[in-house]
Amino acid sequence: MQYSMMLFLMAAGLTLVFGVMGVINLAHGSLYMVGAFACAAGVQMGVGFFVSLLLAVGVAALTGAVIEIVVVRQLYQRDHLDQVLATFALILMANELMRWWFGSFPLSLDVPVLLQGTVALPFSVTYSVFRLFIIAMSGAVAAALFVLIARTRLGVRIRAGQSDREMVAALGVNIRRLYTMVFAIGAGLAGLAGALIGSLQSVQVGMGEPVLIIAFVVIIIGGIGSIFGSLVAALLVGTLDVMGKFLLPILFAGFMPVGQAASMGSALASVAIYVLMAAVLLFKPQGLFGKPA
Repeated sequence: MQYSMMLFLMAAGLTLVFGVMGVINLAHGSLYMVGAFACAAGVQMGVGFFVSLLLAVGVAALTGAVIEIVVVRQLYQRDHLDQVLATFALILMANELMRWWFGSFPLSLDVPVLLQGTVALPFSVTYSVFRLFIIAMSGAVAAALFVLIARTRLGVRIRAGQSDREMVAALGVNIRRLYTMVFAIGAGLAGLAGALIGSLQSVQVGMGEPVLIIAFVVIIIGGIGSIFGSLVAALLVGTLDVMGKFLLPILFAGFMPVGQAASMGSALASVAIYVLMAAVLLFKPQGLFGKPA
């Protein structure tokens, strides 16, 4: 479940940026990595895990705003190939910068004492307290994001920008400021996801690229520009991945060695995600909740 919510945080920021700004941002995974490193650095400086989470969101959002102003703003009128090449260059630059600053060795981000241990759930299930915290935190962020989009003036501008950018600019809205804010929000969400997952995995250079690929799958399944679609798709993809990696090795172990069954089951579970994407695109090319072109 926490994997699904992490995917939602990544995909929500990505679909916001593409839905409002029409920019393909391959550097979104690098902002995920920046958030993880910022959180790890904060913990190492002794400011505490929870303050480091806020630090990670702030650093990622500020980095995103700088990227939008310096690089992305020059690409709005360019075709998607230029956007892909420019943001891919940002990936390489971010990786080398993190390697220069923190070194090539992975950093460990320990779970705070308050969130260590397990709790008993119904049906005799035990679950990690920290994983429950990730689910709760991500759920709270999702609720806040839905309120922002549906109930605030900024949300009205974002939704209007998704529908007709030229009209929004003609009505006197500072479109550059709106784009910077949207990009910073998306970057902050990615940074939060990286900071939360950094305690479950090692914090290392290049950690954002594999997650970025799955985040693109999520927004394609859910529908580009749809926050709710990203949530539903993230739950589908996360559940399919986890259940596949759990059930398929058990199934294959009935007629092949255990090690080979585990390896094949894990590989097929990953393939199943892309099969799901292909099936959705076959019947709904705009995604589950995307608007028809």
